[in-house]
Amino acid sequence: MTARAIKAVLFDLDGTLYDRDGLASELFEQQYARFAAELPGVSRDRFIADVLRMDEHGHGSKETGYRALAESWGLGSELADRLLAHFHDAYDRHCHLTEDVRQTLEELRRRRLKLAVVTNGASVMQRRKLAALRVEHFFDAIVVSEEEGVRKPDAEIFRRALQRCGVAARDALFVGDHPIADVEGAQRAGLTAVWKYVPYWQPVPAAAVIHELSEVLPLLGPTIPKPA
Repeated sequence: MTARAIKAVLFDLDGTLYDRDGLASELFEQQYARFAAELPGVSRDRFIADVLRMDEHGHGSKETGYRALAESWGLGSELADRLLAHFHDAYDRHCHLTEDVRQTLEELRRRRLKLAVVTNGASVMQRRKLAALRVEHFFDAIVVSEEEGVRKPDAEIFRRALQRCGVAARDALFVGDHPIADVEGAQRAGLTAVWKYVPYWQPVPAAAVIHELSEVLPLLGPTIPKPA
């Protein structure tokens, strides 16, 4: 890690600020229980395996994915549409903020650092997730790809977040779980990239690797005392 003083920490959302894979497992279990009677010949194990494969850790298209699955199960597109609607309706109810994440964001704020979220996705869904997690008040900027017309790993979306925080890239960290969208994207924009480890993606070189969000704190230097 560089000895330069860090003035801002930027975060990915899905898989970084909450356990996205855990959420998917909960949601798909609930979905099978709700729709089991309409899934003749599709066992619980097959349903879960199929939808997790389709989901691709949040990177698969649900619109085309559910339709393809319904067809593979010999079922109609109407069921696919209702599965998709259920996925979107139920998603934010499964967004859980861990104590580690909450305390880390509080500590970063206490240290008077600028904070931002840079996330790919549809505006309505991403902002619903942030509202469900109750973390919006921590951030100086929330940058959503659909609103910006540009997606990670394009360096431009990182630059916009930095501009809104009033911080130079050399003075900022970016924390994310995706090796390409997050780590490589942040590096292209000149930020110091920290990879939040996940076991299923091939890692790329990062300044640091963390497993819990709180592990970012020692990377920032000494704690700034509270004002008197």
